[in-house]
Parts: sequence; structure tokens; C-alpha cells
Amino acid sequence: MAAHPLIATPFTAATTADEVLRGVDLAGVRAIVTGASSGLGVETARALTAAGAEVTLAVRNTTAGAAAAETIARSTGGIPPRVVRLDLADRTSVTRLVDAWRGPLHLLINNAGLVTGGLERTQEGWELQFATNHLGHFALATGLHDALALGAADRDGARIVSVSSTAHMRSGIDFDDLHFEHRDYDPQIAYAQSKTANSLFAVEATRRWAPDGIVANTVNPGGVATGLQRNFTPEQGRSLDAAEAAGVFTYKTVEQGAATTVVAAVAPEFAHTGGHYLDDAQEAYTVPDDADLAQHPHGVKEWALDPTTAERLWTVSTGLLRT
Repeated sequence: MAAHPLIATPFTAATTADEVLRGVDLAGVRAIVTGASSGLGVETARALTAAGAEVTLAVRNTTAGAAAAETIARSTGGIPPRVVRLDLADRTSVTRLVDAWRGPLHLLINNAGLVTGGLERTQEGWELQFATNHLGHFALATGLHDALALGAADRDGARIVSVSSTAHMRSGIDFDDLHFEHRDYDPQIAYAQSKTANSLFAVEATRRWAPDGIVANTVNPGGVATGLQRNFTPEQGRSLDAAEAAGVFTYKTVEQGAATTVVAAVAPEFAHTGGHYLDDAQEAYTVPDDADLAQHPHGVKEWALDPTTAERLWTVSTGLLRT
């Protein structure tokens, strides 16, 4: 269990992103939101823009991104979001974004996520969900470290938000077979592993980068119907329905789902502390690795916050990206 008092905020599961940002002025804040052409990403970007932030939409489909940017600009009257291409499964794409970035960065929202219905691999042979959801964001964040450090000096701190999922409770990290080269492939376990990795990234990034003024936290947005489910197999769909029936989650609106991300991004309670996992706008309680998901739908497993595992994953991820 967590050794510190859990961080609480005045917000709840029903709070919307706009309600979190009520009265918050983000003028001068530069933010990147990955996967911001639809779903939680576009709502997060819209809410930040409405509060005055200068937002960059990092998206794989720039046509969809441009349409989202136009809608955001029209609805908020804020600074029109910029659109850049980012394919998290393509190291060249990530490097291109990093190399093109100029000036400080204050918020990095690692929102994009991928679910597959079967085994798919990158050109390196990496399992696609782990490569996209974790390794791509890892490469992006480490590549933008200096920009985040500039942002931290500019505004008394920079923040990274990693979007995870209750799915992390299904699997820790299998260091012996990260890419399912030896075990039978289960897309749900692969997704779960990648979501645990998202949380572990925040733990180790904070340990390494807090002296630079950079903190990272992880959020579970809750059950939100987005494009993420478009690749679900019938089995995955049935599993989701069963989880809902068991009370593991209750569907939120996109506006409510984005709220926890925005809490991690702007709430003063998380300004200078990281390595936390948030659920329903609060820091979640920690449960043992053998805890049952149905009994602890708002908890976070120990394996997703373990500092030793987080350090090991960082080392392994760095090695993979150097090959």
C-alpha cells in the first residue's frame, strides 16, 4: 500500500475537463497532446486551448488532425492548435517531431493508444501495442527532455501525463518475452502490459527528472467509448461487456474522461510531485499484485508503481531504441 497520504483534489468522477480548468489561465503554456484527432485526446486539447494554452496536436492522420484543430479553434476562440504528424510505432516519425520542436515545452500529454485484435509487429519485430503505447511515448518524452527542462525553468515546473488504463491490472511486465516471441499471443495481455509500462515510465521519469523541474504522473480516464475500441475482436468486446456488468467501470462522457488527465496536467496538488497514478481525479490506492480487478476497480497494482521495475524498464527501453 502507498506509504504516503493519498493526494486528494476537489474533483470527482463526474467532473468535466472544463470544470477542472475553470478559473485557470494557461496563457503562455505550450502543450503537446498525442492522439488528439479524436476521443479523449481532442477533448483534452480543446479544454487546454479554451484555457489559453498553445496546443500542438501530434497525430498519425494529419487530415483528421487538421479537422480537429479547426473545430477546436472555432469552438474556443483560443490560439488555433498546430498539427504535426506522429506515428508512435515509427522511430523516424518520433525523431522528426523531436528534431523540429523549438523552444520550451510545459505539458506533454501522452494520450495516444492502440488496441489490436491480433498479433502485429513493427518493422523491428516489436509487438505493436507495446511499441506504440510505451516505446513510442518513451522515445518522444526522452527526446523532448531538454524542451521540458526549458519549460520547467520558464514556468516553475513542467509536467508529463501518461494515460494508462484499468487494464494494467491484468499484467505486469514480462521482461523475458516483451514482444510475445515465445508465449501465445493474447491482445488483452499485450495491451495490459503496455498500460503497466505507461505507469512505470512516470515513476522513473520523475525519479530522473524531478531535479530538472519535470514530473510525470499516470491517469486512468475510466470507461469512455472512443475509437480505441474499433479493433476489438468479439472476444474483447465480450470481455469489456462482462467487466461493465461486474461493476469494474461505469461509462463516462468524453468530457468526464478527459478531466483526470487535465487534473494531472494543471492541478496544484500535482505541480511538483510525480510517480502517482490517478483515478477519478484522485490519487488511487495501491493494491497487491494478486488483487482482483472487480473488487478494486479504482486501485493501482504494486507492479505498476514499483521503482525497481520502473528503472529496469527504462534501461531495457533505452537499449531497444538504440538497436
